Amino acid sequence: MFRSIRSRIAIPYVVLILMIMLGLGIYLSNLVRQDYLANLEAQLTVAARMISDAVGPELSNYTNSDAVDALAKRYAQLLGMRVTIIAPDGTVLGESDENRVLMDNHLTRPEVAQALAQGVGTSTRLSNTVKYQMMYLAVTEKSGQQVVGIARVALPLKQVETDVRQLQSAVMGATLLATALAILLATWIAERISHPLRELIEAVEHMTDRGLKEKRIPSHLIPSTSDETGKLTRAINTMASELQSQFGALESERSKLMAVLHEMTDGVIIVDNQGQVQLINPAAENMFGIALADVQGHTLAEVLRYYQLVELWQSSQDTGKVQNATLEIGDRHLYLQVIATPLGQALPGSILLLFQNLTRLRQVEKLRRDFISNISHELRTPLASLKAVTETLQEGALDDPPAARRFLQSMETEVDALSLMVSELLELSRIESGQVPLKFQALSPIDLMTQAVDRLHLQAERADLSITVDYPTELPSILADPSRLEQVLVNLLHNAIKFTSSGGAINVQACLYKNGQDEECILFSVRDTGIGIPAVDLPRIFERFYKVDRARSSGGTGLGLAIARHLVEAHRGKIWAESVEGRGSTFYFTIPLAH
Repeated sequence: MFRSIRSRIAIPYVVLILMIMLGLGIYLSNLVRQDYLANLEAQLTVAARMISDAVGPELSNYTNSDAVDALAKRYAQLLGMRVTIIAPDGTVLGESDENRVLMDNHLTRPEVAQALAQGVGTSTRLSNTVKYQMMYLAVTEKSGQQVVGIARVALPLKQVETDVRQLQSAVMGATLLATALAILLATWIAERISHPLRELIEAVEHMTDRGLKEKRIPSHLIPSTSDETGKLTRAINTMASELQSQFGALESERSKLMAVLHEMTDGVIIVDNQGQVQLINPAAENMFGIALADVQGHTLAEVLRYYQLVELWQSSQDTGKVQNATLEIGDRHLYLQVIATPLGQALPGSILLLFQNLTRLRQVEKLRRDFISNISHELRTPLASLKAVTETLQEGALDDPPAARRFLQSMETEVDALSLMVSELLELSRIESGQVPLKFQALSPIDLMTQAVDRLHLQAERADLSITVDYPTELPSILADPSRLEQVLVNLLHNAIKFTSSGGAINVQACLYKNGQDEECILFSVRDTGIGIPAVDLPRIFERFYKVDRARSSGGTGLGLAIARHLVEAHRGKIWAESVEGRGSTFYFTIPLAH
């Protein structure tokens, strides 16, 4: 009802006019009625005193009631009123309108009783005789101090009611006319006031629809008035300019913040004082395998089911200080350092959880320790052997030429092993650091396999092993460095020959294959029937110096598979192995096609 400013102006105005006119009508109706009644009462008083004065002196001489009754009728005709003459005891002596004989005693009539008590009595009531509203006025007539009679006159109130109703009708008509005029005037005034405001609302909505890209209200939408609405328009223009400037600054800061959060490698989660997650960046999503849509409206305990994090958040919130802890997530193989920081005035009650992924550092540290341990172990044997040979020669073996030659040959073998180890370490280091330039060219997979098998064919025959090569009739060319990729195949074939018992078989294959990105490539495989690799050791065989057991590691440095892995990855390929202990192994690697 009061949703618009027009209704808020027009409706109260119309209601006020209507109430005023109705109140005025009621007041005037009552005023006119009272005035009519007062005039009527004065008229009746004059008539009653005139009748009393006329008939009073002779009233005691009347013995014939019919004469008094005739006198009442005559005065009624003269005055146009009902006239009643009553004895002091209440007996009706004369009646102008009715049969006095049938009328009851009037001593109890209000106007009669009041007249006897005060000299004059009035009453407005329903007549028991004629059955309609009348005004009665009675006066006493005295002879000396004795009341000899009562003259009562009466007039019906029909005319009074008629006149009052006419007045009320006139007032009602005036009220309706005034109300109609008030409605028109209120509507016009409301329209004059609300129209500029509607123009202003349209202009502000126009700015809002454009996201405050317009700093000011367009001139064609500015209200044409110069009153308070115009002042409001200028104020809104000023405010819009300020808001646009502030929004621009906030949007710039927000973009910077979101860019930083999006590009951060550290995970970020913001939790409010109720424990609900408010923000999470992509790094944290990747760490825990969750999405922003899954965390909104949920608590930290529901999103990340790690009690250490909940305790860390609670501790930081309780103390208001920075807290940190380490968290190891076994199912995702992550090692994280978590720092909980209260955001203070920026976001009161909220805690920033920063997740630093230390998994790679821990792996590097572990690899460093393993490398030092492995190389120390690998160097210990040849160095101990050289030390023993040297001491033996110093203790007199030089005087025995055959023994001396044997010891010197042993020293040469150990030095060759050390030289091979250093050479392979340098080679691996150069490959890992990208210092070995690869000369890519289109290469036939069949030629590559044939050359590698030819190089190790005699070694396989001496070990009583058979080598077979399988491939389709036609294979597309690959993009590779021939010498480096041949080195990969040779390393794999050398391992297969070394760890396959006499009478075993080795199979080399190549075929067309689709990798995980659904791209075509060539899949090479080297399958042997050797001793196999335990399942627990299979994931680590491509690490430097990693050896499964002494039987498998004899005669090698433990670097061949690591070199093969880095060379394959340098060709944008992938290498892996499958094995069943005691039943042989199969090594696979992929190389992209030459396009």
